[in-house]
Amino acid sequence: MDTAWLEFERPLVELERKIEDLRAFADKENLEFSEELHKLESKADRLRNEIYSGLTPWQRVQLARHPRRPYFLDYVGMLFDDFLELHGDRSFRDDAAIVSGLARFEGRPVVVMGHQKGRNTKENLKRNFGMPHPEGYRKALRLMRMAEKFGAPVLAFVDTPGAYPGVGAEERGQSEAIARNLLEMARLRTPILVLIVGEGGSGGALAIAIGDRVLMLENSVYSVISPEGCAAILWKDRAMAADAATALKIGAQDLYALGVVDRVVPEPMGGAHRDPKRMAETLRAEIREHLAVLGRFPIDELLQERLEKYLKMGRYETVG
Repeated sequence: MDTAWLEFERPLVELERKIEDLRAFADKENLEFSEELHKLESKADRLRNEIYSGLTPWQRVQLARHPRRPYFLDYVGMLFDDFLELHGDRSFRDDAAIVSGLARFEGRPVVVMGHQKGRNTKENLKRNFGMPHPEGYRKALRLMRMAEKFGAPVLAFVDTPGAYPGVGAEERGQSEAIARNLLEMARLRTPILVLIVGEGGSGGALAIAIGDRVLMLENSVYSVISPEGCAAILWKDRAMAADAATALKIGAQDLYALGVVDRVVPEPMGGAHRDPKRMAETLRAEIREHLAVLGRFPIDELLQERLEKYLKMGRYETVG
């Protein structure tokens, strides 16, 4: 089976391929198989609903990491016009794990940025598997300050396992770069719309995720630590990752209930990878709506609401 599909998707993918093969054979030989195709398609619909309507937290983690899931640059191509990528942090180098630039959204100038993963080994080495170095966050901050200067909204797409933990990154101030972004985004005098479209891993995600509105795709995840990392710490066994995913409450619905995100964006049945164009159009409508709402607020009121939004987080209960 193609490794670009997940194990729990196997029965559905195999059935869909049978349908495609039968349809291709019927067209080639000019034969009539409409009744057989209808039965198989009905079976596929039932199986699709059975698999994707009862996903476990761990299965949603797998979907968030799906190798076919749309990445930031895929959304750029489907949502924005006149995208101009800007490189470098003006201190050390360019970091390809974060892509940022100027663009137009339905004619409106915006600054867009996002984590970028690779589709193959070569791309992943270039993008560092979507794990930014400190210069990636400093580049993002440089673009955010540009957005503030010209009154353009910031759109940040989050999809990273986390910030790169290598020695070089730490030597160049990884923690300071993340903390600086948190501080500056909290007081940036322009609207910020955050879209969590895949993995939202720890401070590596949060460093571009402070915003007036935070939208989270239905099958994305957002957490202080990966399930594998949590399992290794708590149980000394990474094989307990599925249990950790449940305990961490990293799914969109849980985080919406906790007030961490402002909206859960529905995905096509089976996940964004099954219909990227439809997913992009859903995001287009969400971006249009939220930019219109945020544009009605005076900037001082927007900043106060942004501050209060994050100060309210961190509720807890004492048990026993």
